[in-house]
Amino acid sequence: MDELSLYVLDITMNSVRAGATQIAIELKEDGKWLYFKVRDNGCGMTEEQLKRLSDPFFTTRKTRKVGLGIPFLKMLAEMTGGKVEISSVHESVSDDHGTETVARFGKDHIDFIPLGDMVETVKTLIQGSPDIDFTYEHITEKGTVVLRCSELREILGEVPLNEPEVLTWIGEYLREQYDGLTQN
Repeated sequence: MDELSLYVLDITMNSVRAGATQIAIELKEDGKWLYFKVRDNGCGMTEEQLKRLSDPFFTTRKTRKVGLGIPFLKMLAEMTGGKVEISSVHESVSDDHGTETVARFGKDHIDFIPLGDMVETVKTLIQGSPDIDFTYEHITEKGTVVLRCSELREILGEVPLNEPEVLTWIGEYLREQYDGLTQN
């Protein structure tokens, strides 16, 4: 994967597979750093699963025998002077369960890969999982881009968020917010 947006998509899809009903995606650009955080209320991971995340031959998926997403993400972050931290509470331990992944990347480093198209990433997530309550927030020095599925549902009522017209509007809405940041 050659864009960070694809790692955000991969991590968020792990949250979907973990049965999350609420997933928050936050990006923050702070000077020379880019942070992203994905937080969910899915089933969480056991201590053993959490310890094995960096092992490329560990995955809970049944469709393949390797899990390279987290090891590559950690490598990319560390190559730019950043890091990845993952915390999780398994559902057997607490009713307040879920996982949080936080990654930090040095934007000025030669090994920094581009962010990519977060608008398409968010649209893809909503299209594939329209019933999940996604929150997307990208905080920059020039302003913030925000989308909350819960607010869209209040306005749209029974109209599914993965209707083509709704997805088109979501894309336009996010792009207008990003365009507003470049004009400041």
